[in-house]
Amino acid sequence: MFFAKIIIVIQEKEMPNIKSAKKRMRQNEKRRARNRITKKNLRTNIKKAILAVEGEDQELAVQQVRLACKKLDKTAQKGVIKKNTAGRKKSRLMKKLNAMSATS
Repeated sequence: MFFAKIIIVIQEKEMPNIKSAKKRMRQNEKRRARNRITKKNLRTNIKKAILAVEGEDQELAVQQVRLACKKLDKTAQKGVIKKNTAGRKKSRLMKKLNAMSATS
Protein backbone atom coordinates (compact mmCIF):
# COMPACT_ATOMS: atom_id res chain seq x y z
CA MET A 1 0.00 0.00 0.00
CA PHE A 2 1.32 3.42 -0.91
CA PHE A 3 1.58 5.99 1.85
CA ALA A 4 2.04 9.56 0.69
CA LYS A 5 4.11 11.80 2.86
CA ILE A 6 1.89 14.62 4.01
CA ILE A 7 3.50 18.01 4.25
CA ILE A 8 1.87 20.10 6.91
CA VAL A 9 1.97 23.85 6.65
CA ILE A 10 1.06 25.48 9.90
CA GLN A 11 -0.56 28.77 9.18
CA GLU A 12 0.30 31.77 11.26
CA LYS A 13 -2.28 31.52 14.00
CA GLU A 14 -2.33 32.09 17.68
CA MET A 15 -0.36 29.28 19.28
CA PRO A 16 -2.12 27.89 22.33
CA ASN A 17 -0.35 27.78 25.69
CA ILE A 18 -1.90 24.54 26.92
CA LYS A 19 -0.10 21.34 25.94
CA SER A 20 -3.24 19.42 24.98
CA ALA A 21 -4.43 22.34 22.83
CA LYS A 22 -1.10 22.35 20.98
CA LYS A 23 -1.45 18.63 20.34
CA ARG A 24 -5.05 19.09 19.16
CA MET A 25 -3.88 21.80 16.75
CA ARG A 26 -1.23 19.47 15.29
CA GLN A 27 -3.78 16.67 14.93
CA ASN A 28 -6.26 18.97 13.20
CA GLU A 29 -3.64 20.11 10.69
CA LYS A 30 -2.71 16.50 9.87
CA ARG A 31 -6.34 15.49 9.47
CA ARG A 32 -7.11 18.54 7.34
CA ALA A 33 -4.24 17.71 4.99
CA ARG A 34 -5.28 14.05 4.78
CA ASN A 35 -8.92 14.97 4.13
CA ARG A 36 -7.95 17.42 1.39
CA ILE A 37 -5.96 14.72 -0.42
CA THR A 38 -8.81 12.23 -0.05
CA LYS A 39 -11.38 14.72 -1.37
CA LYS A 40 -9.16 15.66 -4.31
CA ASN A 41 -8.73 12.00 -5.30
CA LEU A 42 -12.47 11.48 -4.95
CA ARG A 43 -13.28 14.42 -7.23
CA THR A 44 -10.78 13.09 -9.79
CA ASN A 45 -12.41 9.65 -9.77
CA ILE A 46 -15.88 11.15 -10.18
CA LYS A 47 -14.71 13.27 -13.13
CA LYS A 48 -13.14 10.22 -14.79
CA ALA A 49 -16.40 8.31 -14.34
CA ILE A 50 -18.46 11.12 -15.86
CA LEU A 51 -16.09 11.41 -18.83
CA ALA A 52 -16.23 7.63 -19.35
CA VAL A 53 -20.04 7.69 -19.29
CA GLU A 54 -20.08 10.50 -21.84
CA GLY A 55 -17.69 8.53 -24.05
CA GLU A 56 -18.40 5.53 -26.25
CA ASP A 57 -16.84 2.62 -24.33
CA GLN A 58 -19.46 1.07 -22.06
CA GLU A 59 -17.08 -1.37 -20.32
CA LEU A 60 -14.77 1.47 -19.32
CA ALA A 61 -17.74 3.49 -18.08
CA VAL A 62 -18.98 0.64 -15.88
CA GLN A 63 -15.47 0.14 -14.48
CA GLN A 64 -14.97 3.84 -13.73
CA VAL A 65 -18.40 4.26 -12.13
CA ARG A 66 -17.81 1.19 -9.97
CA LEU A 67 -14.45 2.61 -8.84
CA ALA A 68 -15.98 6.03 -8.13
CA CYS A 69 -18.77 4.42 -6.06
CA LYS A 70 -16.20 2.48 -4.08
CA LYS A 71 -14.21 5.65 -3.39
CA LEU A 72 -17.38 7.50 -2.38
CA ASP A 73 -18.27 4.79 0.12
CA LYS A 74 -14.76 4.74 1.55
CA THR A 75 -14.63 8.52 1.88
CA ALA A 76 -18.02 8.57 3.63
CA GLN A 77 -16.90 5.77 5.94
CA LYS A 78 -13.86 7.81 6.97
CA GLY A 79 -16.10 10.79 7.70
CA VAL A 80 -14.60 13.10 5.09
CA ILE A 81 -17.98 13.51 3.40
CA LYS A 82 -21.43 12.72 4.75
CA LYS A 83 -23.18 9.44 4.05
CA ASN A 84 -26.11 11.11 2.26
CA THR A 85 -23.74 13.12 0.05
CA ALA A 86 -22.04 9.90 -1.03
CA GLY A 87 -25.40 8.29 -1.72
CA ARG A 88 -26.61 11.24 -3.76
CA LYS A 89 -23.46 11.32 -5.89
CA LYS A 90 -23.57 7.55 -6.45
CA SER A 91 -27.22 7.79 -7.45
CA ARG A 92 -26.48 10.49 -10.01
CA LEU A 93 -23.57 8.52 -11.46
CA MET A 94 -25.68 5.37 -11.77
CA LYS A 95 -28.49 7.35 -13.38
CA LYS A 96 -26.08 8.63 -16.06
CA LEU A 97 -24.68 5.13 -16.58
CA ASN A 98 -28.15 3.65 -16.98
CA ALA A 99 -29.11 6.37 -19.46
CA MET A 100 -26.01 5.50 -21.46
CA SER A 101 -26.89 1.79 -21.39
CA ALA A 102 -30.44 2.48 -22.51
CA THR A 103 -29.33 4.46 -25.57
CA SER A 104 -26.76 1.82 -26.62
